[in-house]
Amino acid sequence: MSAADAKKIVRPYGDTTGDGMVQVSFTLPVSHDKRAEGAAVQLANRMGIDPAMVVHAKPMGDGFTFFVVYGRVNHLVDLDAVQVVERDFALLSAKEVNTVVKQRLRRKLSVVGACIGTDAHTVGIDAILNVKGIAGEKGLEYYRELKVTNLGAQVSVPELVEAARAEKADAVLVSQVVTQRDAHLHNTREMSAAFREAMPAGRRPLLIVGGPRFDESMTDELGVDRIFGRGTTPGEVASYLVHALITQRKAMA
Repeated sequence: MSAADAKKIVRPYGDTTGDGMVQVSFTLPVSHDKRAEGAAVQLANRMGIDPAMVVHAKPMGDGFTFFVVYGRVNHLVDLDAVQVVERDFALLSAKEVNTVVKQRLRRKLSVVGACIGTDAHTVGIDAILNVKGIAGEKGLEYYRELKVTNLGAQVSVPELVEAARAEKADAVLVSQVVTQRDAHLHNTREMSAAFREAMPAGRRPLLIVGGPRFDESMTDELGVDRIFGRGTTPGEVASYLVHALITQRKAMA
């Protein structure tokens, strides 16, 4: 293998470069004892971790144990085979976003956000929409050329559609943190289907979803325009809105 090829193939790193060491965590539906730890090692072995060591085990209520396992894998990663959704728009400052919206849209850009279904975790949608934002970056309410409506938690899909219609939304932002039994996927499909049924194609708002368990490549499958994963900032969302609703549409006109 040449030096150039070697740079494209990587192995996990634990104690020394290329040693193949990894750490994984999982829960088994067994009470904590030596037999349970043996079961955890067996599972790790079948995952390709060999040798595997249980470095942490903690009871998680009656009949459940949480494990952290450390060990070696022989798998290699080909960086050239990695597929991700690259950002295809420029990152703009709040001032630049406001300027573009004011000059090209010539009205405020309307955004409606919510957590749908039974999801009561508003931390994600609040981080993007609320003026306080996240990690020192202000949310979309701070942008004077954006009109933001935050519906909060546990909003039904019909309520979201009606609010989007009432606010003449250009974009609908939905945060989904609750993911048990793929609730985030079911809710997103229900939402996109409802908007397709309620509004003609040319008048539907941009549909954007985000959350820690979304696969950003599933936009077509879920019927949305954009998926944002963990670590997304308000500035990224605002820049995407300008790109999708103004810059891109102008280029296509």
